Amino acid sequence: MDGAPSRVLHIRKLPGEVTETEVIALGLPFGKVTNILMLKGKSQAFLELATEEAAITMVNYYSAVTPHLRNQPIYIQYSNHKELKTDSTLNQARAQAVLQAVTAVQATNAPISGTTVSESAVTPAQSPVLRIIIDNMYYPVTLDVLHQIFSKFGAVLKIITFTKNNQFQALLQFGDPVNAQQAKLALDGQNIYNACCTLRIDFSKLVNLNVKYNNDKSRDYTRPDLPSGDGQPALDPAIAAAFAKETSLLGMLFQEFNLIFTGALSPLAIPNAAAAAAAAAAGRVGMPGVSAGGNTVLLVSNLNEEMVTPQSLFTLFGVYGDVQRVKILYNKKDSALIQMADGNQSQLAMSHLNGQKMYGKIIRVTLSKHQTVQLPREGLDDQGLTKDFGNSPLHRFKKPGSKNFQNIFPPSATLHLSNIPPSVAEDDLRTLFANTGGTVKAFKFFQRDHKMALLQMSTVEEAIQALIDLHNYNLGENHHLRVSFSKSTI
Repeated sequence: MDGAPSRVLHIRKLPGEVTETEVIALGLPFGKVTNILMLKGKSQAFLELATEEAAITMVNYYSAVTPHLRNQPIYIQYSNHKELKTDSTLNQARAQAVLQAVTAVQATNAPISGTTVSESAVTPAQSPVLRIIIDNMYYPVTLDVLHQIFSKFGAVLKIITFTKNNQFQALLQFGDPVNAQQAKLALDGQNIYNACCTLRIDFSKLVNLNVKYNNDKSRDYTRPDLPSGDGQPALDPAIAAAFAKETSLLGMLFQEFNLIFTGALSPLAIPNAAAAAAAAAAGRVGMPGVSAGGNTVLLVSNLNEEMVTPQSLFTLFGVYGDVQRVKILYNKKDSALIQMADGNQSQLAMSHLNGQKMYGKIIRVTLSKHQTVQLPREGLDDQGLTKDFGNSPLHRFKKPGSKNFQNIFPPSATLHLSNIPPSVAEDDLRTLFANTGGTVKAFKFFQRDHKMALLQMSTVEEAIQALIDLHNYNLGENHHLRVSFSKSTI
């Protein structure tokens, strides 16, 4: 990296539409961000961290892992400035307001006091309840994701989620109207994930929410005793708390899961540990001494019981982690328990697969109250409903540092195919995928490497079906097809 170390970093080649929030988010995992200067006309920014040590950690990390914003690589180096001086002109006012909101949250990691955000920005809040609409919902947004983002601004008491006018919406109640005001100020118009899932936030006319059930649609965090209401176990608050800690960095550093405001990393005693721990928390690398934590068992419900098998669940959930065991419930065959290798993998699978369509039904994925999936007793025939995949050769993540860790994307209509033998042509693959019951919309071999291709089905559901049917399909010449979801379109 050029230049002597400085706590002010110079960031270049920023995409035109990038926001202050996204630039600040680059620095959050490494320590407190104390100032920002956006030079949008030059596609540049200056980011000031509280300490030189934090800046060195950040530069070291991003020299090993190229940072991306909105799928575009950006460049970070030390600045010649030792500190940033910013004026209060209009173009800097928004940046400073965002910075104040974020750093106050980060510094205390507790409810924000009424004086944190500049007084001019705070008018008396009408209600502690916010109405949230998610626009451009390309990835599923769960109740837990909303809780994780909004609880950085104060105690979230209750959340109710619902769909109205074909839009995912939520009502979220804070303990204090001031916290609702500050969350609205900081988050309205922001994207939860890169370039999609935009938050539209207003105050609700309601001042108190009445939550009857604790499940994946609604939750009262002050009443863990409420029933789940639909046969699903309510999420254990202790597990929820453990997950909030474990996954608070999920995606902050990786462009595909760029959750905003997901909190700072606690400083660790070992040098340059912040970046390694952040990567480990995101499930990308194994790190000695950093446990995955959290519950490894998922409860999947609303399955198509005529079609679903342990093998199909193994293949689909195996995109997000190494599935150890699958058990379709004997008395409730539209539900299954799936045990992943660690808590990060179960969280990843839940965030990407909850709300997706499999065999014509929208599946629900939540954390199970079970800690492990029991195998049937010796000699007991359970009709093939339980399967142990612990020693499967098809696990995608058994090699530490495998490229597969960098290619975890949400379900999409476009599939990435690899391990294609030279004798197999485009028409062969189009026919093969059309036979899974969907329509092949587009196909493209990689220019440099005909062992790989992109293939686009007409819907995400068709792509999920094709992946289940054809991942590990034998194409001859000892080539088994590998199928993943792609972030690209053709």
